[in-house]
Amino acid sequence: MAVRSEDIASILRRQIEQFGAVVSATHVGTVVEVGDGIARISGLTAAKYNELLEFPGGIMGLALNLEEESVGAILLGDFGAIKEGDEVRSTGRIAQVPVGEALIGRVVDPLGRPLDGKGPIKTQKTRPVERIAPNVVARKSVDTPVQTGIKAIDSMIPIGRGQRELIIGDRTNGKTAIAVDTIINQKGGDLACIYVAIGQKSAKVAQLVATLEKYGAMEHTIMVAASASDPAAVQYLAPYAGCAIGEEFMEMGKDALVVYDDLSKHAWAYRQLSLLLKRPAGREAYPGDVFYLHSRLLERAAKLAPELGGGSLTALPIIETQANDISAYIPTNVISITDGQIYLETDLFNAGIRPAMNVGLSVSRVGGSAQTKAMKQVAGRLRLELAQFAELAAFAQFGAQDLDRATRAQLDRGQRITEILKQPQYVPMSLEKQVTILYAVTNGHLDDIAVEKVGAFEDNFHKFMETNHPEVGQKIATEKVISGETESKLKAAIAEFKSTFKL
Repeated sequence: MAVRSEDIASILRRQIEQFGAVVSATHVGTVVEVGDGIARISGLTAAKYNELLEFPGGIMGLALNLEEESVGAILLGDFGAIKEGDEVRSTGRIAQVPVGEALIGRVVDPLGRPLDGKGPIKTQKTRPVERIAPNVVARKSVDTPVQTGIKAIDSMIPIGRGQRELIIGDRTNGKTAIAVDTIINQKGGDLACIYVAIGQKSAKVAQLVATLEKYGAMEHTIMVAASASDPAAVQYLAPYAGCAIGEEFMEMGKDALVVYDDLSKHAWAYRQLSLLLKRPAGREAYPGDVFYLHSRLLERAAKLAPELGGGSLTALPIIETQANDISAYIPTNVISITDGQIYLETDLFNAGIRPAMNVGLSVSRVGGSAQTKAMKQVAGRLRLELAQFAELAAFAQFGAQDLDRATRAQLDRGQRITEILKQPQYVPMSLEKQVTILYAVTNGHLDDIAVEKVGAFEDNFHKFMETNHPEVGQKIATEKVISGETESKLKAAIAEFKSTFKL
């Protein structure tokens, strides 16, 4: 067959156009085994730990096991189409997530892909999901409060910006409720919030987004969701991605709060991956590095020194216990990493005390340094009164009629404090309201109010103060201290209100 001159000309033209083109070398390997979201690859000798690998169909994987003969990778997508013999390419990129203010108000997966149907996220900046935590020199001591809006926490278990405070308890005890109320309370403030949902039902995540939108909290919140239907690899990556998003705000000199809900499911996902990767199992079948799994995540929460911008990242990890057993493996690990814990108890929850916080086992290791002076003035007495009440209540049940007057008064005061500390969900309270009502109860102004009327007294008292004496609340809010003048005005206002309230 004769070759036409036009064909020769087009071939020569193409060769001239391609002359001098840059040739790129890519490391390529072959899948030798695949199943349960894990792939074993041969030939990728240059792969790095946590490097993204590209599988056929655009599916990404993450290199976790770097062995002599093969690489063990976890798959971050639908792995059904991947089969033995498929080609795998190394990307040279470490796992990264898009960051920046464009994510605020959005729901994303741990790779930063939108899940809310609101279109693409317009941000060019990315950060590695894993990075080394700031060292001691780069940090500053925690001194600014995160106002949760929950009386029991702000008064007795204060959380500071840059702190790691664990929320721990059995399922359906109100752990998520505390985190969500804290996020809602930041409305109109300067604290960016990241909520990381790990291994939860998609319906629950959607319900949570709807709740945050209803209370106007999505305007300052980013939701990172790895639901129960997602592969274990995606659930494993989720908290690190949320942390990286929060670190971006911290390094911009801003304050951020990240909630990990919950790290028990995160540990389960990691255990699943580790067993599939044939890593040796230890206690409760968890791998030997399960402590490091959470320590390298939570240590990244910090308050940076002023010369580094002074930003902060506060972490609220959540751990679910089984039958109130806080001495299990994962709970004790995370308790030892964090700066305190809020322990929620089933018996208190069932008794109608909500938040169901056990004051004896809950602690904040940052303490009063993360509290305003006004709250310190009323909270010191509060904790003491409650501790004495708990001690006396145990004895009182054996013979309440034989108690002397002082003990009886102490028990009555404790009952009223317990009533005041009860708080419904989605109703966070401002600092000035908390301080005024706690001042009233700790100074005995509610001792003559019937226990069943304490709730009504509080509601009406706040309305009365807003209407008749707004200057008292404004003074506390601006000065952050109860001065002698403010205290005398507050006492007079309480007496005035009590004269109108039906005891």
